[in-house]
Amino acid sequence: MSNGVGRAQIGQWYLHWDKGELFQVIAIDEQTRTIEIQNFDGDIDEIDQAAWQGLPIGFAEPPEDWTGPVDDVAVDDLGYSETDMEAKDWEAPLEPIRAGQEEWQDERDESERDPEGEGLPPLLREEREHR
Repeated sequence: MSNGVGRAQIGQWYLHWDKGELFQVIAIDEQTRTIEIQNFDGDIDEIDQAAWQGLPIGFAEPPEDWTGPVDDVAVDDLGYSETDMEAKDWEAPLEPIRAGQEEWQDERDESERDPEGEGLPPLLREEREHR
């Protein structure tokens, strides 16, 4: 009995009709004649090549959110984000470069920046209050 998809293809997504599960072929070992698959939920399994031909499976489109089986995927790695620049962004004028002191630099004395000592650790705050 043949499954209609032929030989397994690495990277191809398949649908297991009996189970309604999506999986992807991730490796084929010709020496052991096995096919390594990864289910959408991340589980990895191995199928004998002879058993592959009898499976009730068909080709499937990759899931829209393909990150199911992948751990720790950053949004930037997905190939899309809300921070992508559009044509209008490229046409906007650049902000002028300010020479000199950066905004985060503050040359004032600490007591001028924090007269109440609120940013100090408790022990230093108590010491300052007793002066």
